[in-house]
Amino acid sequence: MTESTEIENSVFEPEGRAIPYVDEMSEGDGPALVLIPGRGLEGGALGSVAHILAGEGIRVLRIGSRGSGDVSVEEWAADASDVMDHVGIGATWIGGHGVGGTVARTLSAQRTDRALGVLLLGVEDVDAPIAPSVPVLIIQGSADEVMPAANGEKLRDAMSERASVVTIEGGGHLFPVSDPVDTAFAIEDYLAWD
Repeated sequence: MTESTEIENSVFEPEGRAIPYVDEMSEGDGPALVLIPGRGLEGGALGSVAHILAGEGIRVLRIGSRGSGDVSVEEWAADASDVMDHVGIGATWIGGHGVGGTVARTLSAQRTDRALGVLLLGVEDVDAPIAPSVPVLIIQGSADEVMPAANGEKLRDAMSERASVVTIEGGGHLFPVSDPVDTAFAIEDYLAWD
């Protein structure tokens, strides 16, 4: 396990948009992962997962939502792409929790050059596009009442040739907060980033 060397809390302001982000870099030239938290969870909901992954040599860029929550999924996806450009992250895995996962799906479809894969921490039951050729990893809590496991299974069944599901037993809606080690290791194991 390597030690995380830098955590940068920042705001990127292109064209007057204030987009909050946290860039948790690790030592070395490991892979990068973009994580988008759900609305209202920007503060640090995915921070423990990010810190664990950074300790394993993975750079994690968490991108919040600007403004008061009036930003559409499409605008948030464009903001995330702009922040990726700003910090110098090209094509990589893009993921999120709740609506953040919907943003990740949308970003992968809008900018297919950006997504090597899509990581969904819980699945909203919405009709959101996903880039057609990338793998999809769904991690879900078995006790999630907000985004039930059936949502992830439905999405997996719709794209069975490229989607996988990992279930955190007993995990509720905030399983990335309550079970960050299991969540982080599921990500790392699937992506073979160790």
